[in-house]
This record gives sequence, structure tokens and C-alpha cells, in this order.
Amino acid sequence: MPPSSSSATRATIADVAARAGVSKSTVSRFLNRRDELLTPDIASRVESAVKALGYSPSPMAQALSRGHSRLIGLVVADVTNPFSVAVLRGAEKACKEAGYLLMLSNLGDGGVRERDAIEALASYQVAGLILNTMGRDEAAVSAAARSGRPVVLVDRRHPGMQADFVSLDNAGAVQMAAAHLLESGWRDLLYVTEPVAGVSSRRERAAAFRALANGRAGMKAHVFESTPDKPDALVAALTEHKGRGRRLAVLASNSVTTLRVAHAVAALGWEFGRDLGFAGIDETEWAPLVGPGLTTVAQPTDALGRLATACLLERMDGLDVPPRQILLNGQLVARRSSMRTAS
Repeated sequence: MPPSSSSATRATIADVAARAGVSKSTVSRFLNRRDELLTPDIASRVESAVKALGYSPSPMAQALSRGHSRLIGLVVADVTNPFSVAVLRGAEKACKEAGYLLMLSNLGDGGVRERDAIEALASYQVAGLILNTMGRDEAAVSAAARSGRPVVLVDRRHPGMQADFVSLDNAGAVQMAAAHLLESGWRDLLYVTEPVAGVSSRRERAAAFRALANGRAGMKAHVFESTPDKPDALVAALTEHKGRGRRLAVLASNSVTTLRVAHAVAALGWEFGRDLGFAGIDETEWAPLVGPGLTTVAQPTDALGRLATACLLERMDGLDVPPRQILLNGQLVARRSSMRTAS
């Protein structure tokens, strides 16, 4: 009778070998489905011992013996970012459907430990890597190459890393949000972003905003880089631009800056849609609950996670083509923050 789940110790391969009266290598051959190397009698004895002891082989031990596992590694810059969490969910579902487990490594938005994360995941014999990182650690490129695993990049490019890239169409998302604000009657747009240096998605969105401003007559456009340690600076920037007497609206680069803008607006006692127009990239669960509801451009996060996993699985199966770039469209979710009301 198999031992109960409350047993103090877990049966080992040595226990199985002792009970069956064979060597550990014989048990290993049986567990790795190499029954043709065993006589029917020995195979039967090992099978009986496995069932009697309730023995379950360690997936990691099996992976080490084979040189690969049913694990896929995912490295994210910051797991507290709603975007990263949403992409993670999509990737996790796709991995599960394909018979893989997802192993997560979080950098905490530091961006300088990418190499360590890649090497740690490689030591667990992951079959492939999905990276949603800052792209600032130059050593990550060589670490990924040394691992010998296929890599797919999500949202953020990595200089020098030749890999499939899956992302939102950043320029299209910015143009969609800005056009909506202009059509709603706002004329002075303030683009609020996290520091753009070294992060490809931030650079692309800021560049798209500046390009749009240069091509629109009568539109006033400004870019403000927000940092978490200086909330008063954002309050001052909003006050300064609002004081120019024009119809000021903010376009936030992502959910992180959206939340910072919401805090600043609350501190100023303003109301979205009346004192300040607003649209932001990234749909969140709380966007409909802030003020009159915040207008957003929703990213296809589930599709990004699934597509990144699909690309990785193809590479793991031996697909050998030049690196692919796949850009998906965002979707405008219009709410009252972008609809100008009377002061």
C-alpha cells in the first residue's frame, strides 16, 4: 500500500532499488522508459516497488539527466507593473496548454541583473527564455548566447540580441491617444513618461509623440520625465502648463505614470475632464474608477504573452529563420477624462 501523503520522508530512487533488489541505474532506466534494456521480471519488480512506495521522480533531476526540462524561463523588469503581470498571465496559459511550466525571475526594474537572471534560469535547464527587461545589461547578450536556449523579447528591445520581438505598436498607440485628445478639443498636450534613456519602448513612444507634435499646426506639445522620488515636480509641471490658459491634457506613457498623474491631480484638487484632459497607455482594473473614468489605450497583453510563447515554442522545435518583429495594435477605451466639460 502506498505511503500516505503525511509521510515524514519522501521515497528516493535508492529506496525503490532496495525494495526491488536492483541497482539505482536499473531503476533509472525503467523511469526513463528504457524498458527494452530490462527483462520483464526486473521491469515488473521495479514497477511494483515504485507503486508500493508511491515514488515520484524529481522533474529537476530528470531535466538534468536529459539536459533540458519542461520549463520556460520568463525574466521581467518589474513584476509590480500591471503590464508585466498581464503578459505573464498570457504566457503562463500558453505554456500550460503546451505542457510547459513557467519559471519567473523578477529584476525589480533595476535592469543590471539580467545576466544573473538568465544564468540562474539556464542552470534549471529551462528550454527557452522570454525576456521583458530594461535592456541595459550588456552582459545579458553573451549570457543568453552561452545558455544555448532560444530567446524571445517582449515590449523592450535588447541592443545586440538577435531574437524574435513581440510588442505593442508603440507609435500607433501614441498617435491614437493624441488624436483622440485633439479631436476632443484639447490643444496643449503634456506627455508624461518615465525616464526614456536606455528603454526602447519609452524612447519609441516619446519619439512618436514629438513627431506628431511637429506635424500638427496649432498644437502645443511638451514632454515631462517623471520619477517616483519627485512627485512635487509633476505637480509643478501640471500647474505651469495649465497656467498658460490653454486646454491642457496629459498623455501618460503607461500605467505607472497614469497613477502618478492621478495622485498629482488629487493633490491639486482638480477634476479630470474639467480642469485637465487625460488619456494613458495601458488599461487597468482601476482606470474606470478614477475620477469620471480614465481614457486608455489597452494593450493586447494576453495576446502578447501567448504570441511570445508561440514564437519560442517554434524556435524550440527547430525553426530557423531570421529574427521576426511582430507589432500588435492597441485599442482605445474612451471615458470621460478625455471629454471636455465646462469649468
